[in-house]
Amino acid sequence: MPDRIVTACVVIIGNEILSGRTQDTNLAHIAQRLNEWGVRVEEARVIPDVEDVIVAAVNDARARFDYVFTTGGIGPTHDDITAECIAKAFGVPLVVSDEIARRIRQRPALEDVMENRLRMARIPEGATLVDNPTGGPQGFLMENVFVMAGIPSVMQAMLSTVGGEIEGGDIVRSRSVTAYLGESQIAAALADIQGRYPNVELGSYPFYRGERYGTTLVMRGTSVTDLASMLHEVKAAIITAGEQPVSDE
Repeated sequence: MPDRIVTACVVIIGNEILSGRTQDTNLAHIAQRLNEWGVRVEEARVIPDVEDVIVAAVNDARARFDYVFTTGGIGPTHDDITAECIAKAFGVPLVVSDEIARRIRQRPALEDVMENRLRMARIPEGATLVDNPTGGPQGFLMENVFVMAGIPSVMQAMLSTVGGEIEGGDIVRSRSVTAYLGESQIAAALADIQGRYPNVELGSYPFYRGERYGTTLVMRGTSVTDLASMLHEVKAAIITAGEQPVSDE
């Protein structure tokens, strides 16, 4: 039976990421959690706070992937334009969520501050809310697009609540082994092995450690049997090349 593959794209929105001022950590967390739910992140993009770019990226991704996850741009300032862009991408008006507004008003503030905060209550018409266990404003879900905060702790809290909305496929598992070999010493053997296991991804990741070159070989697939067989063949290839494999299973 062929693998049941469910895919996702992560769209990271923010000039601060592109400038290098802020280092993104959300992608790794999203990819790891989705993998546990049987969803493969097959593409990720980092894009600026520019309306046309966000609209185009979201429309392209939602058409090509089962799920889209956006992070960033749902705060209270003028450059937080993700909600408007998602509404434009779906061709619907932006409306105020009474539930988000109620939550925001629970924290007293001066009138002008409250007005800015209430920008975060705007969502596309027809969207459903993504809970925020930290107590702040919620994110939202529009068809297959999950829109979440950019602050890692808040994004992680939001993501933890959406598992029930996700219909995953076969879970991808991984095996790995390390050897103190240059990639070129084992490249031909790896190509042969990969050809025998078309449904398992075999990647080679070189490193330099303790004044020695080495390679970590990572195998990813849904079949436990195929993974075990490939791991055995990769270890044998390492031994044939004159080194001993260091198991990182």
